[in-house]
Amino acid sequence: MKPKYKRIILKLSGEALAGENGFGIDQDIINNIASEIKKLHEFGTEIAIVIGGGNFWRGRSNDNMDRSTADYMGMLATVINSLGLQDAIENLGLETRVMSAIDMRQIAEPYIRRKAVRHLEKNRIVIFSAGTGNPFFSTDTTASLRAAEIDAEIILLAKKVDGVYDCDPEKNKNALFYDKLSYIDVLNQRLQVMDSTAITLCMDNNIPIHVFGLKDTSNIIKVSCGEKIGTIIS
Repeated sequence: MKPKYKRIILKLSGEALAGENGFGIDQDIINNIASEIKKLHEFGTEIAIVIGGGNFWRGRSNDNMDRSTADYMGMLATVINSLGLQDAIENLGLETRVMSAIDMRQIAEPYIRRKAVRHLEKNRIVIFSAGTGNPFFSTDTTASLRAAEIDAEIILLAKKVDGVYDCDPEKNKNALFYDKLSYIDVLNQRLQVMDSTAITLCMDNNIPIHVFGLKDTSNIIKVSCGEKIGTIIS
């Protein structure tokens, strides 16, 4: 197997880290993900990672909560996940850097684009945490923004489901699976794969998105090598 891309953004959902527990971090899952990241790194791929925080916090707990406050809480959840993944990867002997869009120097470097690119060039794995540092923007938008900033060739979007459907396949057994979509298709059909800001940002910067299931963590290697699983949005 040979990787198709030199530099990627791997977007992991927070829920994927929780496994069957539905909350927190399943250590076996995070170790398996770290192991696949190591294999991909050994192929020579430059890897940057964005993680969601849904395994700890999913938006406002009630309508009375201020949206900005809820979003900042979500950003802190992504930092917890980033540190957990950093630990798992470094236990395998790889160098990583967690970069935070919110200043917290005791545990993470501040996000600076040129420094992030330099880390990648030095074969370090970079984990982008705390979203964009601004409320009202999702971690999907963070992945699109960082991909554009560091000139990533593709976003590998790891989900609980195995690709993009026209509706929730867990609720509708007759859901239609798409193996290929355009950005406009996703926007027009309001498909719940990424929010519209993230899709538009990828469209404007011509960054393809490969959506795949993380139930089998070896899929990370498969999609990196161009194997046709999941859904390609371009």
